[in-house]
Amino acid sequence: MKSRRDNLTRRDFLNRAAFGLAGGFAILGSAKAAEPGPPTAAPARLALHAGESRADNVFKALKSIEPEIREGLARKRKVVIKPNMVVVDRQLTATHADCIEGILEFLAPLVKEEILIAESPANGPAAEGYSNYDYVRLKKTYPVRFVDLDEQPFVIEHVVNERYHARPVRFSQFLMDPDVYLISAAMLKTHDRAVVTLGLKNVAVGAILKDTGFRWGAGSRGVSDKAIVHGGRANEGIHFNLFTLAKKLHPHLTVLDGFEGMEHNGPLSGTPVDHKVALASTDWVAADRVGAELMGFDFRKVGYLAFSADAGMGQADLGKIEVVGDPIEDHIRQYQPHDTIDQQYKWM
Repeated sequence: MKSRRDNLTRRDFLNRAAFGLAGGFAILGSAKAAEPGPPTAAPARLALHAGESRADNVFKALKSIEPEIREGLARKRKVVIKPNMVVVDRQLTATHADCIEGILEFLAPLVKEEILIAESPANGPAAEGYSNYDYVRLKKTYPVRFVDLDEQPFVIEHVVNERYHARPVRFSQFLMDPDVYLISAAMLKTHDRAVVTLGLKNVAVGAILKDTGFRWGAGSRGVSDKAIVHGGRANEGIHFNLFTLAKKLHPHLTVLDGFEGMEHNGPLSGTPVDHKVALASTDWVAADRVGAELMGFDFRKVGYLAFSADAGMGQADLGKIEVVGDPIEDHIRQYQPHDTIDQQYKWM
């Protein structure tokens, strides 16, 4: 039997909808004064150092904000460093071992337990990256253990495709451990979908996993969930996805190594930029915002970063970021953007 609702005409529906909207607007109008304002983030501190040694730049930046780092470490039981290895076989795409060394040297008097270095590269097993980029030498001096995130437990999270339909992805439970103090050790690098790759993107995309043994190219086997985060063929959902994932997982400490950055067609085929800077902050939004500034990009055009700033997830107002060390304006460069930059800005 059809209900009365089934027999509604289109005109009935529109009339009722209009009445409902009018009533809704009246209610909204009366409650407007009670609407909460946008969330505000606390002021932040950020360290910026330039010099002729990559490891020294990183070490000095971290020493400059040591009190904030100590406070965060005191609340955690394990330290995990997440480097940025897009691929396992091209150094310019990956966090340099000297950057990791600068972090480990800083942590040496503060952390007596084993420090974990964890990664899930896009094109192959983490062990190859650790070997090819000479991370293994760090074991001779520091108490480190290398972890392949693809071999660790995962949970299912959801991102969206180009139609904003939910898609499941495997997401690292290892990095989401509440006992972990997570350090994002990333680079200043342009990107072919998200404008730039900085601290947050390193963690969020790196936490999306692939089958053990997965490889790109001929003879590939297995499946990777990483491409799903792009949100469609034209990357329609990537900024919303990164913003959403940032609510679940973001670094407690961001270290951005710009000793040799990457411009133009990053994150794989770009060219080096001799920049010789390093920055660090316990506010990941502040770190990524200043990283974009140093590269000559308007952070408001980096969708996920603008969304996160507007949501109060960190400080993006340069007037409320205390910079210790070198002034930002002394080290701003104009990195050449990716050839697809116009397409990337279409989200706005």
